Amino acid sequence: MTSLDSSPEAVHGESGTAAKQIPPAAVARLTIYLRALTTMLAEGVERVSSESLAEASGVSSSTLRKDLSHVGSYGTRGVGYEVQYLSRHISAALGLTKDWKVAIVGAGNLGKALARYGGFESRGFDVVAIFDADQMVVGNEVGWLRVSDVADLEPVLQRTGANMVVLALPAAVAQGVCDRVIAAGVRSILSFAPVMLQVPAGVNLRKVDMATELQILAYHAQRIQIPEDGE
Repeated sequence: MTSLDSSPEAVHGESGTAAKQIPPAAVARLTIYLRALTTMLAEGVERVSSESLAEASGVSSSTLRKDLSHVGSYGTRGVGYEVQYLSRHISAALGLTKDWKVAIVGAGNLGKALARYGGFESRGFDVVAIFDADQMVVGNEVGWLRVSDVADLEPVLQRTGANMVVLALPAAVAQGVCDRVIAAGVRSILSFAPVMLQVPAGVNLRKVDMATELQILAYHAQRIQIPEDGE
């Protein structure tokens, strides 16, 4: 299984060929830098120092510089980074200059919330389809999309050109739908299903487990609340 959580990322240039490997933790931080740079662009900021960008991103300057070195951006001593150039450079490294079309399978509360989220388009992701198996839901409108029957998954994926799929499904049906998505030619999948999915080599699967994240948060919260021994 190829997992974005466990293996280095291949950075693709404009030509689509793999350029170099970036550690997964650095990839995650690059998205944070890009968000900070986008805010700066909106505010009319033209240049930023590594210290200022690091502070805005919640990391150290050394971590920032190391992460940016993975994508070939080093800045200029005493001048810093050109915000627009660095934003374009990170976007290209993350593959965001490509045309990403997203389909959501599952039109429950989570799926509908994802379909209505306006932040996807501004970050280069176009939600082109949403599916469900419930005939009481099929045909309903979610935002500007109409819910398609999951029985028509393959032809709709082909018609819309979807190249990313989000699974917002119960555990019992997630693997079967995942298999169909892969058979239809999609190689990038984000799963919210509470189950470990099996995918073949060459398929990028990223799992979002909100219960696990809350458990980790609870661990850190209790360490803040409970005084150390002897205090």
